[in-house]
Amino acid sequence: MSVTFERRLTRDWDDPGVIAIDGYRAKGGYEALKNALTKEPAAIIDTVKASGLRGRGGAGFPAGVKWSFVPTTTGKPTYVVVNFDESEPGTCNNRELVDRDPHRLLEGTAIAALAIGCRTAFIYVRGEYLAQSLVLGTAIGEAYEAGFLGTGIAGSDVDLDIVLHRGAGAYICGEETALLNSLEGFRGQPRLRPPFPAVEGLYASPTVINNVETLMSVPDIVLRGPEWFRELGTEKSPGTKLFTISGKVERPGNYELPLGTPLRVLLEDVAGGVLGGRSLKAWTPGGSSTPLLTADHIDTPLDYESVAAAGSLLGTGAVMVLDDTDCVVDAAQRMTRFYANESCGKCTPCREGTWWAERVLGRIAEGYGHPEDLPVMRDMGKHIMFRAFCALADGAAAVIDSSLKHFSEEFEEHVQLGRCPLQVEHEEVAV
Repeated sequence: MSVTFERRLTRDWDDPGVIAIDGYRAKGGYEALKNALTKEPAAIIDTVKASGLRGRGGAGFPAGVKWSFVPTTTGKPTYVVVNFDESEPGTCNNRELVDRDPHRLLEGTAIAALAIGCRTAFIYVRGEYLAQSLVLGTAIGEAYEAGFLGTGIAGSDVDLDIVLHRGAGAYICGEETALLNSLEGFRGQPRLRPPFPAVEGLYASPTVINNVETLMSVPDIVLRGPEWFRELGTEKSPGTKLFTISGKVERPGNYELPLGTPLRVLLEDVAGGVLGGRSLKAWTPGGSSTPLLTADHIDTPLDYESVAAAGSLLGTGAVMVLDDTDCVVDAAQRMTRFYANESCGKCTPCREGTWWAERVLGRIAEGYGHPEDLPVMRDMGKHIMFRAFCALADGAAAVIDSSLKHFSEEFEEHVQLGRCPLQVEHEEVAV
């Protein structure tokens, strides 16, 4: 079945010329910035508020509301920080957005800066994204040369600089306060909140932090209006979202769909179905830190409210697919190992909890589990790791809780049989 949706963020992906500033301007690029320069900052914020644009980096908090929290009368400078760390496993949509349309990110960042009176913005790029940082570096140079950055942008009396900063590669720096610490030259570890970054963020000054996809949605909202943006999506989750689908699918990749599109459409109609025609077993709606859902949830609309009602989180929109040959215990152990490796070590529940949980899950996966391991793991996920300092341990807990909730029999069979039940099935078929 062929499914067609209006492409908005990705509409120019078929034209490699938009990577350069001349090609981007030929498609109407930087017109939204010129438009924003004629508006009062409060009017820009009101426009983004009216659009209902929600942060695409995970939490889904309304972007315009977030901008409105920034005080502009403190006497301190204000900052815009672009979160391009994108370290959530299974997620690579921001990377492709920058690869194919870097000037749209610069334009969205500049408009956000106008909205809060920022004169220096920062783009924080994860350390592994060397190619993308080079693309952005070139685009920033072109924008300065064309007068859209620097002194008197677009012929106005407003100055704006954008600084590109490469991280050293750490999952925790996707957490906004750890990102700020890293940007300031300190170890990437989360800060205690409050105060929140909107009040006391970068260099103890009011700061807006948005991810790449969020800011790249802003130019169209300013130029075309909030009503246009709301034409697609749902009432509470308007607009489109770039979903990354990977794992056991025929056509993995990034696909732009209206929020509220059911998983069945993304999986079967857009991504070609489960690999090899096998059966869907489990999937994550928003990367490995979001609770697993099952084949029973295949008709869940992919929007913030519907996914939450199903027992998970939309997160980054990174759908990872497991089929009926995949071992959930093994998958949970691998995901938990990632969090154990990436824990910054600041707090005991995360540092010790993820380390211990990964080893217990490994023991179960290898056939050495004990019956008492399962209730202990349930208790650990619910009552210990959710006491951690930031949401990193929550991701590990989500994996453990959801896999035990939906696939408890598989865990029990591992313990009872002393090996993976799927391995036993394969042996029986061979015989």
